[in-house]
Amino acid sequence: MAKVQKSADEMSFLDHLEDLRWHLIRATLAVVIAGFGAFLLKGFIFDTLLFGPTNADFFTYDILCRLSSFVGVEGGFCFEKMPFTLQSRTMGGQFSAHVWTSITAGFIISFPYVIYEFWRFISPAMYINERNTARGFIFISSVLFFMGVLFGYYLVTPLSINFLGKYQVSEVVLNEFDIGSYISLVRSSVLACGLIFELPIIIYFLTKIGLVTPEFLRKYRKFALVIVLILSAIITPPDILSQIIVAIPVLVLYEVSIMIAKIVTKKEERKLRQQKNQ
Repeated sequence: MAKVQKSADEMSFLDHLEDLRWHLIRATLAVVIAGFGAFLLKGFIFDTLLFGPTNADFFTYDILCRLSSFVGVEGGFCFEKMPFTLQSRTMGGQFSAHVWTSITAGFIISFPYVIYEFWRFISPAMYINERNTARGFIFISSVLFFMGVLFGYYLVTPLSINFLGKYQVSEVVLNEFDIGSYISLVRSSVLACGLIFELPIIIYFLTKIGLVTPEFLRKYRKFALVIVLILSAIITPPDILSQIIVAIPVLVLYEVSIMIAKIVTKKEERKLRQQKNQ
């Protein structure tokens, strides 16, 4: 006998948990498959991508070097070689780094599918018109995430490596970094920026459920500015230029979020007026 598919209203709490479990299993499987592919591409992942920001000819350093030369400011972006070396101090250090880097790459690659599984879980609880309105959720959230990843890789990561790799309290102390520490810096910079760029999507859903309003976002804009600067200070080197470079796109995203909240609020108010007229 065929199994009858229950609607969202008919499902019990345990049914929802079971449904969530299968969504998580499929999302995890996608990450593992993509991670396995990344594991096989060890040369490209490590030599080209991961260790790219340690080279003097990296795209960001080249642009910033030309820019600083053009404006007549001598910065630390024109150099021939980074004054540090990478090393592995444990027997399984390189293999562990290979595995965890592959998992991180797998998550980034499969992010659209992970979001798709999340959308499939929450969409049954939404009205049909709400589903139609948020039809581009997967595409928009994926684009924002990848923009954040690229921003973290091409700006935050090289700025951090350039500052921390050259910083010395004394010439007696040499910079010889463990591979795990280096990968952790790149991973945290890339993933943090990817998630930060999801701010408009988060604001959209918070506005839909009534937790956030455009007036609330405007009222606390000054506090948001302080939080953004603190966040920029955490994920970037402690210099003003790097913090400003990171803070500007986040502030732009905040203003975009205010516009999104305004649009959502107007639609909700229009919907309420139509219901009253009926």
